[in-house]
Amino acid sequence: MTALSDPADVPEWMATLVKAASTIDASTFSGVNVPMTGKTRSAAVLILLGEGQDGPDVLLLRRADTLGSHPGQVAFPGGAADPTDGGPVDTALREAREETGVLPEGVRPVVVLPVLHVPVSRFLVTPVLAHWHEPCPVEPVDLAETAAVARVPIAHLADPANRFRVSHPSGYVGPAFSAPGMLVWGFTAGLLNGLIALGGWERPWDGTDVRDLDLALRAT
Repeated sequence: MTALSDPADVPEWMATLVKAASTIDASTFSGVNVPMTGKTRSAAVLILLGEGQDGPDVLLLRRADTLGSHPGQVAFPGGAADPTDGGPVDTALREAREETGVLPEGVRPVVVLPVLHVPVSRFLVTPVLAHWHEPCPVEPVDLAETAAVARVPIAHLADPANRFRVSHPSGYVGPAFSAPGMLVWGFTAGLLNGLIALGGWERPWDGTDVRDLDLALRAT
């Protein structure tokens, strides 16, 4: 990981997470980091934390149902690196603007997290943790790519009533979060699961509550 800002430069509610995130390696997210061999592509996602009326929140989007990759899934803003990008921070900020309208000048990148492997898409994903110090209105920029955008309070995600695990016939079992009109699962839920713990927001929840993924999706 690479620290881009001093923890003293972020709000108190974010300082614990930033300090912890500056010392981790990829094993922290072992549930979503599955080593791959063969051809891969570089990508980055923006984990953008701000503060709204309900306290700290995170920016999430729901991908369009017509996309060929991860259709309909909830994700952080992000995508594949372009040759003109100056690195993962540039990629994450560019994609966030293209997908949600986030203005880069209002975002303070704080920590570049370890690269994670995503076998389904063959991506090597670099998560960029950032502070949204000057929030702006956000909405889907292109409905062919992004169906919805939301700032979801961390307190909502950490609420035990909104946490469970999902299972898939492939054998996949992983953490999930219920948010208004959204089911967060897979890679995004795995990252959130780790970051909520690192940030000191964890509350005891029932990890034995395992629900069928298709049924959980239909319930949103």
